[in-house]
Amino acid sequence: MIRKQKEAVISELTGSLGKCVVVVATDYRGMTAKEMVQLRRQMHQQGVEYKVVKNTLMRFAAEKAGLKGLDQFLTGPMAIAISYDDAVKPAKILVEHIKSANSVLKIKGGVLGDKVLTLADVISLAATPSREVLISQLLGRLKSPVYALHFALSFPLRGLVGVLQARARQLEGV
Repeated sequence: MIRKQKEAVISELTGSLGKCVVVVATDYRGMTAKEMVQLRRQMHQQGVEYKVVKNTLMRFAAEKAGLKGLDQFLTGPMAIAISYDDAVKPAKILVEHIKSANSVLKIKGGVLGDKVLTLADVISLAATPSREVLISQLLGRLKSPVYALHFALSFPLRGLVGVLQARARQLEGV
């Protein structure tokens, strides 16, 4: 690669790392080309970038972007998964791919914001429900006390209505 190409790659990676939510580093040694294409296609459909990068170029880009902690994963052949909106997607896709395809792909770790993620952190991140599910769970829990209050306050009124209806039936029968 000539110097201008390297600078362009570093510039592109710096831009990507500067606006991403999470970066997951993987070791792709032993993967077939077909499996790599399948994984990239799956990542692309979910809005996640998956790139094979040179370690030195990645090191320079991470330094320029101010992304600390990624240096420890920059050994051997490496590919990175970058997500700009959902921190769970890349981890979930990678873990599911490894399980479903019996892949030789290895997750090295990653960076989420300022936090360095180990392999165990990435696996636990993959077990986290998606953002939409978490929001719906939160809304359900926020609505629960309101419904309980509504039923508690309306119970005496329902009881009074029941007594009045029973008395009205009783008077009609007289």
